[in-house]
Amino acid sequence: MAKQAIDDGPAPVATDRARNEKTDRIEPSTVEHVDEADEPKLSKPATAFDVLTHTIHLQDDPTLSAITFRSMTIGLGLSVFGGVLSGIFYFKPQFVSIPAVFIAVVAFLLGEAMARLIPRRGALGRLLNPGPFNIKEHLAITIMANAASTSALGLEIVAAERLYYDRRFSGAITFFMLISSQCLGYGMAGMMRKTMVYPAAMLWPANLPINSMLERLHSRAPSNRKPFRVFLYVFLGIFFWEIIPQWICPLLTGVSVFCLANRKSLTFTNIFGGAEGNEGLGLFSICLDWQYISGGLSPLYFPVGSLISQGIGIAGCIILFTGVYYSNIWEAKKFPFLSQIIFSDSSTAGNPVQWNQTAAIGPDGKINMTAVDELGLPNFAASNVLNILLTNMCIAAAITHLILWYPVEIKAAFRFLSPRRMLASIKSVGGRLGLSSSPRAADSDESHSEAHYDPHYLLMQNYKECPDWWYGIVLVLSATVALVIIYTSKSTLPWWGLLVACLVGYCHLLVFGSMQGITGVSFTIQSIIQMIGGYMRPRFPISNMYFSLYSYNSLLQGTLLAKDLKLAQYGHLAPRTTFAMQMVGTVVGAGLNYVMANSIIDNQADILRSVQGTNIWSGAITQQFNAQAVTFGGFPHELFSVGGKYQWVPLATFLGFVVPLPFWYAHRRWPRLGLDLINTPVIMFYLCYLNLGINSSVMTFFMAGFFAQWYLRRNHPNIFVKYNYLVSAALDGGTSVMVFILSFAVLGAAKAAVAFPKYWGNPANGHIDYCYKTPSE
Repeated sequence: MAKQAIDDGPAPVATDRARNEKTDRIEPSTVEHVDEADEPKLSKPATAFDVLTHTIHLQDDPTLSAITFRSMTIGLGLSVFGGVLSGIFYFKPQFVSIPAVFIAVVAFLLGEAMARLIPRRGALGRLLNPGPFNIKEHLAITIMANAASTSALGLEIVAAERLYYDRRFSGAITFFMLISSQCLGYGMAGMMRKTMVYPAAMLWPANLPINSMLERLHSRAPSNRKPFRVFLYVFLGIFFWEIIPQWICPLLTGVSVFCLANRKSLTFTNIFGGAEGNEGLGLFSICLDWQYISGGLSPLYFPVGSLISQGIGIAGCIILFTGVYYSNIWEAKKFPFLSQIIFSDSSTAGNPVQWNQTAAIGPDGKINMTAVDELGLPNFAASNVLNILLTNMCIAAAITHLILWYPVEIKAAFRFLSPRRMLASIKSVGGRLGLSSSPRAADSDESHSEAHYDPHYLLMQNYKECPDWWYGIVLVLSATVALVIIYTSKSTLPWWGLLVACLVGYCHLLVFGSMQGITGVSFTIQSIIQMIGGYMRPRFPISNMYFSLYSYNSLLQGTLLAKDLKLAQYGHLAPRTTFAMQMVGTVVGAGLNYVMANSIIDNQADILRSVQGTNIWSGAITQQFNAQAVTFGGFPHELFSVGGKYQWVPLATFLGFVVPLPFWYAHRRWPRLGLDLINTPVIMFYLCYLNLGINSSVMTFFMAGFFAQWYLRRNHPNIFVKYNYLVSAALDGGTSVMVFILSFAVLGAAKAAVAFPKYWGNPANGHIDYCYKTPSE
């Protein structure tokens, strides 16, 4: 049966090969031996198997060393770089992400420089510079630095408690809080490798451009000279182009013909605007800024099934948001069309008033209901209500969807809970400690070459596997440290609350980690997890923060680990090397995240508490997290239970469970209709996708995605498998480098912004797309 991540499923040859090679090793070969004449030409649309074996070749050289002086030096250096920047950017008004493709490009430049400049004479020279900079070193560096370059969500608690509760802990407690929350997710994901990494269905599309780029950068074959030139030209072209929409002509962020035709209509702004945050839905706007078109999630790598589901969701989102707002459901017109903050009952149309959460929180961090009686309950903008409601439906739909379409993978995720397997694992550990004569008993009941596994997984059998009990130890140690942290920090989260948080995180990781691996869509579900924590422990906002930390943060870190494990599988990096790189990067990144956050909070506390902040510092992320903790953790029954104003937010969950059923049944009844391309959880997620941010890029996103995945993949499959993901990497890499430079040079990431002179492409007043802007905005 075809899966949603692919057009027509893995080719039969993949299944046959897996069945016939359960015990055989694949002979090593190198990418350098590939020649264009040896590559088979595709006369049909590129299947998932074509993508996995042509875009990323089924060749490997196990003799290449990944752990070298170069890889450790560059890896640690980029980890420090990423850890410092991610800690700083957490408090910036203009967030600058550090995508893996950017890290990979910088690592290649540094690695090549060291290989050319360090002398190779003598034993020391050969140790420091063992030869040409190879792809295994490059991949190890990328994985280490990528693990360090993601802001730890524990910074939300560090900042919120310092800024709003006047609570400060020692550096040791804070550091172990960050480490435990991140490694908890790593342990969970490591135990799910057979579900989230090994199967071919778990494509993890975001990795394809990176792996394709690495192969082309390191290949010495003549057939790769042209692809390398293509990569270089696209990289340089987008690098210089980004100066225009980012600084010189911001109008290109969103060109709206409708707003240009009617500059006095707020309705036109709500529907057709979108070049600025929370401006509008961006219908029919054209964006020429790749930073916003891609946003780190390039449209060129999303499978066509995912794009179709996303498109259905976006169309429904525009209809739903507009209908609910102008029908004045939930008193929508009293509040902004798009907003994430909470509002007071005293708000009126055109004059929204923020809810005074400071007055409602007592000195002990609990909700003061006496003050709430005077203030009234908080209110959401209608778009925010829909966001939470549809997120609930998305979660339920994803569970049903995976059970219906991926029963084998789901069964594998919980196989470790089998008493027989648990006993075998204990014997395996005992064997390694000399207590048992059966060190490999844990693996005796299962083949490592199952038919549904990724063909690249077969190549990984040339390396020693990273045992499950390694990840089990990480999981147990992280949970133990977390248990100590919640009591030493006086989090008000009891031990059983931590246990529930871990279970919620594990189950959501299974569902949404798998969904991200299949579709490429990164689901954001923090609100529902905070709601669960609120019902479990009402009136305790701080408890809600820690529940979210050890549940949602673990989910995010788990998906990052699974994504990088798939990156390593595509690049054929030894599993134990991958484990070591991820652990080192995580420790370095978390430590530097804390150091930078601690310094910034000490020096910029007043600015971080202010509503607007400055052009240098902002506490917007912390403010939103704290507001959600207060709302979901403080008033779950009053706001969301039956009889409450937002009662349909949790009730909609039950509807979500049944949404995938009609499509699944119809596909079984009429398989030629193509209903297997419809992914209902993705539709639910994108039905509320436009609730925040810059939305003018949506139309251009789908135009680029369908051109690549529908037209190019079907009509020119050879061009698609050879250039599509390479071009995607070049676009993201060139954009990232220029945005990084501009952010520090002229956009105010490190100093006062340097504005480009005002003219028609950079208007002085109003929205940059010339949509109507009210005086209160």
